[in-house]
Amino acid sequence: MKIDRPVRTRFAPSPTGDLHVGSAHTTLFNWLFTRHHGGTVVLRIEDTDQKRLVQHSLGGIPDALAWLGIDWDEGPEVGGPFGPYFQSERTALYQAHAQQLVEQGHAYYCFCTPERLEEVRRERSARGLPTGYDRHCRNLTPEEVAANFAAGLQPTVRLKVPDEGQVTVDDLIRGPITVDVRTLEDAILLKSDGYPTYHLANVVDDHLMEITHILRGEEWIPTAPLHVLLYRAFGWEMPAIAHLMLLLGPDRKKLSKRHGSTSLAQFRENGILPEALVNYLAIIGWSWDDKQEIFSLPELIEKFDLDRVKPSSAIFDHQKLEWMNGYYINHILSLDELTERALPWLAGAGLVDEAAARPGTPGRQYVEDVLALEKERIKRLSEIPEMTAYFFADDLDYSYDVLVSKKQKLTPELAETGLARLREAIAAGDVADEAGTEARLTALAEELGLKRGQLFMLARAAVTGRTVSPGLFETVRVLGRERCLRRLDAALAWLREHAAEYQGAAM
Repeated sequence: MKIDRPVRTRFAPSPTGDLHVGSAHTTLFNWLFTRHHGGTVVLRIEDTDQKRLVQHSLGGIPDALAWLGIDWDEGPEVGGPFGPYFQSERTALYQAHAQQLVEQGHAYYCFCTPERLEEVRRERSARGLPTGYDRHCRNLTPEEVAANFAAGLQPTVRLKVPDEGQVTVDDLIRGPITVDVRTLEDAILLKSDGYPTYHLANVVDDHLMEITHILRGEEWIPTAPLHVLLYRAFGWEMPAIAHLMLLLGPDRKKLSKRHGSTSLAQFRENGILPEALVNYLAIIGWSWDDKQEIFSLPELIEKFDLDRVKPSSAIFDHQKLEWMNGYYINHILSLDELTERALPWLAGAGLVDEAAARPGTPGRQYVEDVLALEKERIKRLSEIPEMTAYFFADDLDYSYDVLVSKKQKLTPELAETGLARLREAIAAGDVADEAGTEARLTALAEELGLKRGQLFMLARAAVTGRTVSPGLFETVRVLGRERCLRRLDAALAWLREHAAEYQGAAM
């Protein structure tokens, strides 16, 4: 795509809750497009809908974007030449521009009450007509307007849509979109409380902030013709515009909570890496070729452009994201980076003291050794505490089914003998020598008349309290001889304590 002027884009989230992943997707495409072209990114907070305002979102949205790695050149916290960047602080600008449109005949005052508008909606619906506004106030005389003001009525300001003709939106992704103006409603530009609607605020701000390209979700396509009319009314050049695809759930309905996590806060709480989420969002609706899926951020910036963005809606696949997150954990993050990400989760679960796991300490080395064993199985950071708990907590939760596995066809008596002899075999050598440990346990299995798998599973159950773990000998090495001996003693004691309950039970 040829760009003949410095690019300026904006992302303008509304603080009505946590940042939705669909909004993050649109924001990311804006950001990548702008960074690719060496342009300027503007963050603007659309907080004019005071009824839906959620206070924590005012700070939560910038925090969520920062966590994702998206920065901005102008906006809250960084400032800029076109501030303020909270729309609630720009109401005087919108009011002045609304007044200008009224004076020039492109807009008019509407004194209709909510009750009248609802009555009109019901009546038109009953007649099978579009339920939009009936233009009741469009042709009020100056005297009637003055009388309404004198009576203390607070009007809205509505756009005066032309009676006939067509309007075309030149979409960078979808091509020309043409509609008949008779299908458009005289939209409200300024509400009776003095706050602007989306239509007026965005057009005014995009012009005054010198935005060159508007990239927004396809759900806003129906408003684009109104905005074209507004730009014409003001006599301004409209920025280039592109409508990005909608994110859908697997059922091809708009992505919502019923499909799983939908906010950045939820993905963060679930242990998704921001790098993996950025990578996944980037390839939803955009592709470089039909092979590459893993991209570093510099690669995305280098390769991204609108020419490869698809117009059709795209499926958000939580399983694909989880796979990609696991790939990043296992292949992209260094062991040191993974340890840094894992420590807050381990500390939060009470398994590790972060102060005792500073770089260069034995505690840090132990955590790294644990993660080196487990990382191939980790899909989310939130899994780490439960997955690795047995490496840090000695009070293992033994059970009869774990220690005396029916699958391994052990009797309680044979399991008890096996545990006692396993303790001797572990104590007899250096567990750091994995091959040596394997040789001793293999010899012991032959001596006891057991298959290797039977004895190895018993050893695994005793030192981990589980039937599934990384390789037995790697696990024993990381746990260390003393910890393994304590656990073998605990498993043997547990089995003897509960022997009466299962006396003679045949496995």
